[in-house]
Amino acid sequence: MISDELLALVCCPETRQRLARATPEVVSRLEARRVVGSLRNRGGLLIDAPIEAGLVREDGMLFFPIRSGIPLLVTDEAVSLSEP
Repeated sequence: MISDELLALVCCPETRQRLARATPEVVSRLEARRVVGSLRNRGGLLIDAPIEAGLVREDGMLFFPIRSGIPLLVTDEAVSLSEP
C-alpha cells in the first residue's frame, strides 16, 4: 500500500486535486466490472490486471490504480467512477 507520506505528496495529474485511498467498496466494484470485461481506462484499453488498490480523486470522479505498490498517476491509466 501507499504510505501516508507519499499520499500527502501526490495529486491528480490532470486537475492537481488531492487523492485519497480508495475504499474497499470502490475497489470491489471496479474489480467486478473488470471480471466481466467491462472496465476500461481513460485511454480506452480494457483492464485485465486485478484491481487490488487505488487512489480516488478528491471530487470522486477518477480512480488511479496502484500496482506493485506504485500509484499509476497517468491520466490515461485512470478509471472513471461516474460509470455504473
